[in-house]
Amino acid sequence: MPDHDRVEGAARNMGGKAKEAAGKVTGDEKLKAEGKADQMSGKVQNAVGGMKDSLRDDKRH
Repeated sequence: MPDHDRVEGAARNMGGKAKEAAGKVTGDEKLKAEGKADQMSGKVQNAVGGMKDSLRDDKRH
């Protein structure tokens, strides 16, 4: 089972993409920027979760 951070990071990334798209459609630069920031945060959180998964897998072997 993937680490909680990976799942939450992926969800944050997807939400950020939706926010960015909504910002583009409405011309709301602030919403667009928030979406990009959420995506970056989600990618970092997903990467941290991936490292945790790798460490957990290494301990099992």
